[in-house]
Amino acid sequence: MLLSTLAFAVMNVFLKKVSHLPSMEIVLFRCLVSLLICLYILRQEQVEWQGSNRKLLLARGIFGTLALFTFFKTLGEMPLGTAVTIQYLSPIFTTIIAVFVLNEKVKSAQWLFFLLSFAGVLVIKGFDTSISMSTFMYGVASAAFSGFAYNMVRSLKGKEHTMVVVLHFQLVGVIAGFLFTIFNWMTPSPIEWFYMLMIGLCTQVGQVQLTKALQMGKVANVTILNYLGVIYALFFSITLFGEKYPATAIVGILLVMTGIVLNFLFQKYDSKIVAEEELTTIEE
Repeated sequence: MLLSTLAFAVMNVFLKKVSHLPSMEIVLFRCLVSLLICLYILRQEQVEWQGSNRKLLLARGIFGTLALFTFFKTLGEMPLGTAVTIQYLSPIFTTIIAVFVLNEKVKSAQWLFFLLSFAGVLVIKGFDTSISMSTFMYGVASAAFSGFAYNMVRSLKGKEHTMVVVLHFQLVGVIAGFLFTIFNWMTPSPIEWFYMLMIGLCTQVGQVQLTKALQMGKVANVTILNYLGVIYALFFSITLFGEKYPATAIVGILLVMTGIVLNFLFQKYDSKIVAEEELTTIEE
């Protein structure tokens, strides 16, 4: 998950550099590079690309593509750190959806920590007049779509090869991107073609590691590490793009991060207690 978060953070830098291009055009090339890599790996491993759980694979692809499109819309209209912070509400949506889809349990304290993080995002929006409500809602929608996509991946645990799951996401993105782009094409410059290539390569690394992490651990516990991307985003935003943040935005981001740290510490403590209880039961 740490490798995934870093890869996506670097990808966001390249995305920011081409954010003036149509969002679905970026989706197309982002997914195309990764799709070709997936096909090559599956061929090398002699794995059928179609998969056997096609409805779930399709749903994962659709929600993932919608999450991409809405996130790309926010990148061009707000600072990188702010866009990433809003998008990283996804663990909240992931956890809520997992309760109903996967029957996973969430402790009351964790909900309070999630609400604290969500309050931080509201502070960012409420005091930053440069962020329009429509742009803000695109960011929230991206987080919600990501939550659905993460649960689809978790539902496919043990049912599909990791690369098959990743491939179907990219396949839906390529098809949707192509259909939109043929009517709204904007030719990238030579350096922007390079950025597009890097977006695809970083995507592949991040997506594969994310899929592995989601299939190895509990959804709510794994996706919370996504919030590390906020730290990367702020660093790149300030150092590479010279973007400035009002004091209230920093307060909001700190609230988000506080909720994350508290949730992480609670999970470690809760896991330790459960492990000790199980050991005691076995000994008895």
